[in-house]
Amino acid sequence: MAGYNLVEDSSGKNISGTSISKRGRKNLRNVLYLMARTMVAVNTEMKELYQYLKTRPNNPLKKKQALVVISKKIVTVIYNLVKKQTAYKAELVLGEFRRNQMKQAA
Repeated sequence: MAGYNLVEDSSGKNISGTSISKRGRKNLRNVLYLMARTMVAVNTEMKELYQYLKTRPNNPLKKKQALVVISKKIVTVIYNLVKKQTAYKAELVLGEFRRNQMKQAA
């Protein structure tokens, strides 16, 4: 519903990568982006993920691109909290795979 699914951005023989589809609700994406800015400033897990995304060795993201990834992460966290009806646990936000990626990059 937010339009954060990835689509290939290509035409004919030109393949330029992927981008978000933007087929969802514009207002929801706007609110999630603002939430991502706040989460990066306040939440330690999201701050670490944001710093990793900007400075990772392979394909580092620009600031706004990293905030879009954080927005997608917020949607995923909220969905899982509602679906499983559990409280927020900081240690479960970043999966084991992402934690290992961040440790290797440091």
